[in-house]
Amino acid sequence: MSGAAGAEALRSQELYETMALCVGCKACRRECPTGVDMARMKIEFLHQYRRAQISGERSGVRIGLRDRLFAWLPRYAHRLGPLGLLLNLRDRLPGLALLSQWLFGLSAKRPLPRWRRDRFQPADAAGEGREVVLLVDTFNSCFESENARAAQKVLQAAGYRVAAPAAGDSRPLCCGRTFLSSGLVDEAKTEARRMFKALRPFVERGVPIVGLEPSCLLSLRDEYLVMGLGSEAEKLADSAVLFEEFLAAEHEAGRLALKLKPLAQKLALVHGHCHQKSFAVMPALNKTLALVPELEIEVIDSSCCGMAGSFGYEAEHYRYSMDMAELSLLPAVRAADEDSLIVANGVSCRGQIGHGASREALHVARVLEMALA
Repeated sequence: MSGAAGAEALRSQELYETMALCVGCKACRRECPTGVDMARMKIEFLHQYRRAQISGERSGVRIGLRDRLFAWLPRYAHRLGPLGLLLNLRDRLPGLALLSQWLFGLSAKRPLPRWRRDRFQPADAAGEGREVVLLVDTFNSCFESENARAAQKVLQAAGYRVAAPAAGDSRPLCCGRTFLSSGLVDEAKTEARRMFKALRPFVERGVPIVGLEPSCLLSLRDEYLVMGLGSEAEKLADSAVLFEEFLAAEHEAGRLALKLKPLAQKLALVHGHCHQKSFAVMPALNKTLALVPELEIEVIDSSCCGMAGSFGYEAEHYRYSMDMAELSLLPAVRAADEDSLIVANGVSCRGQIGHGASREALHVARVLEMALA
């Protein structure tokens, strides 16, 4: 901004290498007295940097294959389920992980998400209860569909009529988060408009839009409002809530008729997703878990888990990713009793815990499903 770094500093390779170490945790947004959001600045910087790449201004450099694989994941993930057995060989056959590191820069030390055949298929549920929309993101649709099914089951058990809208094609709705993380803002806008079209009838009726993945759902309340998408973005933001926010609010209003029983596990060790912390959603998560009788809630005093979407998969960042996790998260999980629940609502967080501590972490929807009376 001072000009000391030259006229092209804001699109330079030097700034790209600096910004590469911002994991987008948005802690700055919460901790900075003036609310500086470096994650949003990184999106804008990458947007300008990518535009220079695409236009050929930067010596003919193009967007790398790895960046494309991460950014365009929502556009192809739903098609690759039938190839899951083949794709999952990467983490089973010796040498394939090293090959993927050489070809794509994906750390050979980090297992990739498991491809699934049984992805979540949206379908409206019958019933007379209050209508809610279950907004299932790409990750919970294609890689961890058990979370979406658990959330649907819990909402139906509580008497809600669950709508699971689709976009009119075979592809799950997507918030555009992967495109934003890569600086491809125009592609993210395309996904946002697709989202508007599918959700417009529900938003106009005041139906709550309930999401599962914090970084995806909270994009509707954050980045959508600054991309020049008009009043429709504001209306959607007003209707968008996380699964735990919705249940906590319904309970406080006296409308939640959810019958739960005690679990064999009596302690839930909770890791908060960075965006849950930044947007002050953690109290809602704790209140929702507290609906389970006799369950004690303990929140791990942790920073970012270190995965941060694609960051932890990148070979050059793997060490930083694990160092971040070892600050407090992984030691706390390893020290937990085997009969304690580990709860993490972020898909990246669950992957980091599984990789670094060999413990399964559960989405809160699965915990409530286990406790259904």
